[in-house]
Amino acid sequence: MHGPASPGWLLVALCAAAGAYCLLRLRSRVEEQRRTAGAEALMAFGMAAMAVPATVFTPPGWAWPGYAAVFGGAALHTLRAGRAGRRHLHHLVGDAAMVYMAVAMAASPSGHAHGGTGVPVLTGALLLYFTGYVLLSGIRLVPVSGVSAIPAGALAWGDRPELVRACRLSMGIAMVAMLLTL
Repeated sequence: MHGPASPGWLLVALCAAAGAYCLLRLRSRVEEQRRTAGAEALMAFGMAAMAVPATVFTPPGWAWPGYAAVFGGAALHTLRAGRAGRRHLHHLVGDAAMVYMAVAMAASPSGHAHGGTGVPVLTGALLLYFTGYVLLSGIRLVPVSGVSAIPAGALAWGDRPELVRACRLSMGIAMVAMLLTL
């Protein structure tokens, strides 16, 4: 995750903006928005913190196990909640990916998760998953002409489905970028 400074700062900004938007969604009147917004805010802010360039700040040794514990707890919370559905399965995969990246970074004193050639199998599998997720999310953003199930102005801007999809798409792109630098 600690690659060149410019892309790192772009990831920090993208993830922090997504996290701030997710925090605003916590105030929504729509229950499903509130239910998923907290998990998505945690993911976004966690990715923002992990993406800070190492030239600016190198986390202490205890930070990586801390990340693993936080996202392991988030995964357990998702499992314990017993919610079914694609969104919650995606949160579970995202939490597992964050645990994996934190453990890989903790095991690497140089700041790069693997020193050998090639891509580890789990990294490759996560890259395939998140790349597919990004492509599908991008397709879902394409508007369907003439179809509007929600009247204009009926929802607050924090409840707009297209903004939620764009936020999720940006977090998926950030996850792919972080996995590529792993």
